[in-house]
Amino acid sequence: MIHTINCKGSLLHLEQPIVMGILNATPDSFYTKGKNNTTAGLLEQAAQMLAAGATILDVGGVSTRPKAPEVSLEEELNRVIPLIKAIKVHFPKALISIDTFRAAVAREAVAAGAAIVNDISGGTMDPEMLQTIADLKVSYILTHIKGTPADMQEAPAYDDVVLDVMDFFIEKLQLLASFGVKDVILDVGFGFGKTLAHNYTLLQHMDAFAILNRPVLMGISRKSMVYKVLNSNAANALNGTTALHSIGLLKGAQILRVHDVQEAVETISLHKMLSNQQ
Repeated sequence: MIHTINCKGSLLHLEQPIVMGILNATPDSFYTKGKNNTTAGLLEQAAQMLAAGATILDVGGVSTRPKAPEVSLEEELNRVIPLIKAIKVHFPKALISIDTFRAAVAREAVAAGAAIVNDISGGTMDPEMLQTIADLKVSYILTHIKGTPADMQEAPAYDDVVLDVMDFFIEKLQLLASFGVKDVILDVGFGFGKTLAHNYTLLQHMDAFAILNRPVLMGISRKSMVYKVLNSNAANALNGTTALHSIGLLKGAQILRVHDVQEAVETISLHKMLSNQQ
């Protein structure tokens, strides 16, 4: 199914899967670890991602790895707002999402030029978020999480992880509809309150979420669900990430959120070739 998402007036047509490049304006990202996280360094990364074929740039100012330290609202704003403004100056046509669970950051980011809000909390960490999305008239990435980054990996348990995530989406989509929000992207939340087995069960059954008639985002880039199986680390998880991206595309993923844009774009090109065969 071809989905069209209205991103603050710009229509995003998902005839084919697309790539979202990760821009971490944080000193403690699980993978980039603050490397080149000055505005100039991140602008260079943005340029490289766009040249490699990224459709969306996802700007985040708070690490959401398990037990990441808290960051104040002021600090988060200081990290992301100047970067979003700089991207819009240098790349005015760039489609930007803001990776935040705070409504106040969402408001400031959209004012600065973001058109999508990527909320890892699914509206559970700020009671004002869903109304804010409605007021801003932007697209919303609805992510499933169990708990918060501080405690989400402390023995997460489900009756049935696929059905539980499905029920979460159904409830939240109904709530968003009541606010008038229609442009919603789903993210099952790999690694957000899930064991390794939960993650792979969700990947195995990710095509089940097509019943909700929303595009699905896949966010597994260099995560522990990749490198733990391989007895490796995030720095050496590109090959494993690409392998799982291939599976995710076959399971219906339409957006790949990645650190490595060129490799993801190539994976999509190969998937497209395979899909076009009779």
